[in-house]
Amino acid sequence: MIDISLSTIRFINYRLRCNSQLVFTCLALALALHSAGVGAHGGVFLEQDVCIIEIDFYKAHFTIYQPQISKHEQFCEDIPEIGESTFVMEYLHDGLRDMQVDFRIIKDTQKLGRFAKLEDIEKLEDIQQQTIFYQAPTFNIDGVYLAQYDFTEKEYYIGIVTAKYPDQEKIYTAVFPFQVGGSNWGYIPAIISLALFLQLNYWLMNGGFTHLRKLFKS
Repeated sequence: MIDISLSTIRFINYRLRCNSQLVFTCLALALALHSAGVGAHGGVFLEQDVCIIEIDFYKAHFTIYQPQISKHEQFCEDIPEIGESTFVMEYLHDGLRDMQVDFRIIKDTQKLGRFAKLEDIEKLEDIQQQTIFYQAPTFNIDGVYLAQYDFTEKEYYIGIVTAKYPDQEKIYTAVFPFQVGGSNWGYIPAIISLALFLQLNYWLMNGGFTHLRKLFKS
């Protein structure tokens, strides 16, 4: 029969409290990073639970549907399944009604991920080669822009929206990375792995094996 002393029990409880606090801190950090990633991917973000796309300083409601798979369920950026997807922009600025708007989807071959920016797109040598979908510029005087594409691969992509007044040279752009298929865990696996590593390291550095041997020799 193992005889565990009061001091040993106190030591174990103390170590468990320290390790638990470490794990909870890392998990809280993971959730915070995950929330930040969900709420802000490039030019698309959540604003009071409404998905918004910023084309420079012009704004529009932004929604993605997969009617054949999830009917009327709305997605802000990441799409859970491959298949036919409908992108909808409802203009919040009347100026967009007077502009020609186009939409392009490219594969994220550069592995830019969630940090893709306009500067990265401008550095691409041949954007046409990476383009899987392009909808030519159109006027949408009703304030609603629609685009459809049938995704066949679970992959990371980058959406690019440009808007331009016909009598001006300036081009307004929104760039947003998104994922099709798979789970969007963001930084969570890495943070959890770090928490487990730190916990094990803390236990070893504080004589975990020594105390464990003493416990079973008692």
